[in-house]
Amino acid sequence: MVAGAGLLAGCATAPLYGNPELPAAPRQPPVDYFQVDWWTGLIDKVPLLEYSPREPASPVYDPESRNVVVQTRDGYVRAVGPDGKVAWSLRTGARALAGGLASEGVIYVPGGDGVLYAVDGRTGAVKWKYATNESLATVPVLADGLVLVATDTDTVFAVKATDGTWVWQYRRDPPSGFTVRGASAPRVDQDTAYVGFSDGFLVALKVEDGGVVWEKSLSGAGTEFLDVDTTPAIDSAGRLYVASYKNGLYALEADTGAVIWNATVGGLTSLLARGEVVFATGDGRVDAYLGETGKLIWSLPLKDRTALAPVLARGMLLVPNERALLFVDPTTGKSRMAWNPGVGISAPPFVVGSRVYVLSNNAYLYALDMNDVKKGPRG
Repeated sequence: MVAGAGLLAGCATAPLYGNPELPAAPRQPPVDYFQVDWWTGLIDKVPLLEYSPREPASPVYDPESRNVVVQTRDGYVRAVGPDGKVAWSLRTGARALAGGLASEGVIYVPGGDGVLYAVDGRTGAVKWKYATNESLATVPVLADGLVLVATDTDTVFAVKATDGTWVWQYRRDPPSGFTVRGASAPRVDQDTAYVGFSDGFLVALKVEDGGVVWEKSLSGAGTEFLDVDTTPAIDSAGRLYVASYKNGLYALEADTGAVIWNATVGGLTSLLARGEVVFATGDGRVDAYLGETGKLIWSLPLKDRTALAPVLARGMLLVPNERALLFVDPTTGKSRMAWNPGVGISAPPFVVGSRVYVLSNNAYLYALDMNDVKKGPRG
């Protein structure tokens, strides 16, 4: 099989660490981390000389139908069943920037065509759709009967989850200079949605009507790379975490936006808060900070590679960096292994218990089993 010539659709029963995207694996990863249960190719035909394919939309698992729903760069939404076979497909007409949200058997899909879809997870039937006329860039959020989604042009839309009726929208004007690719998804806590914008502001909005509770400038003066594109995180102590690409990681008081501390590390684009630790990823690095004080616990340098949104699975920190999926020890910051199925991974994996669903840049969906992990410190 030649990886660049095309993708073979369908499912295969995979041997341990089998890989359909490469002619042969140079070496086998240690058996302590995962095994591949199945894989399936989602795109039948790709451009013959396609350069650097990229799949940024994360998979989502629907517990009602037991399907994994995936958007790919050919403009399709597909549901893959527990047997690794495609159960249904829906054409949206354009490549997607973000994955969907599953809730009570409904998949809320931010289509690449600027349309927000509500789709039946079992059949793929469209329940309703709302056209935003902008490029949707975040995984939708469900709060108080509303679906919230942000665009890459700094607009947040809120529509009713029942029928897609518009309720409110909030927009900021992007800066005149260069911005970073990506957008902040709303983070909802106690009837307030916290959202970052490319002009360097973090804004707290009322979920009910989109009214501004407070706004905070985190990037200072200037016109370029002011982005606050990280989806905010909140810990059990009520601290709100967010990162400015220009000025680094912040901890704020959620009620007022007052700064608690600031770690001035530029280039951060994604956050994950767990317990007392905040994991931050971005240009050439993966970091862990103490949530209470902002003290750097460890930093993993990645040279010229960008670390994308991390997830935790069975005591391991999984970090896509476009070239591979890194398995990082969250207590020490040591990279235990890097798994590259072919041309890398850009989308955050989706974790369900010990099962991890991974979409490769070649549009192969993998089901990884981490049930027998032995080296994860909290596995």
